[in-house]
Amino acid sequence: MFRGRSSHTLDDKGRLIIPARFMDYLNSKGEDTLVLTNYEDCLWGFPKTTWEKLEEKAASLPLFQPAAIAYQRFFISGAEYCQIKNGKITIPYELRKLAGIDRDVMLVGATLRFEIWDKGKWEESFNNIKRDFKTMQSELNQFGI
Repeated sequence: MFRGRSSHTLDDKGRLIIPARFMDYLNSKGEDTLVLTNYEDCLWGFPKTTWEKLEEKAASLPLFQPAAIAYQRFFISGAEYCQIKNGKITIPYELRKLAGIDRDVMLVGATLRFEIWDKGKWEESFNNIKRDFKTMQSELNQFGI
């Protein structure tokens, strides 16, 4: 599982060092490829096999349903395979541009996926979540949390 948060700096080519704890998880699953896609103000990263399960579900969505079309156009179409080389991936320029990622980023573990944020956007988002977390508790109780 992906867990924890860490600050990183992209190099001039958009390469990102994958934290050792994330690499340990990926190696335990035999994964050497990540799939990155856009989501709101950040990027979501998935192991290749996890992503392929999401794609299978997306392929079974109703062909003419507006929400399904929007999901495929935004989330699925943004996907890029990123080979892990020497513990690093290169984040494609278009995805960096879409998420507003320049150099300083935060990696945020979220169980079966992780998020890549521009550091400034992350701090703003995290402060909002921290402020609103108690009011979200009743929603989380529905899921047994």
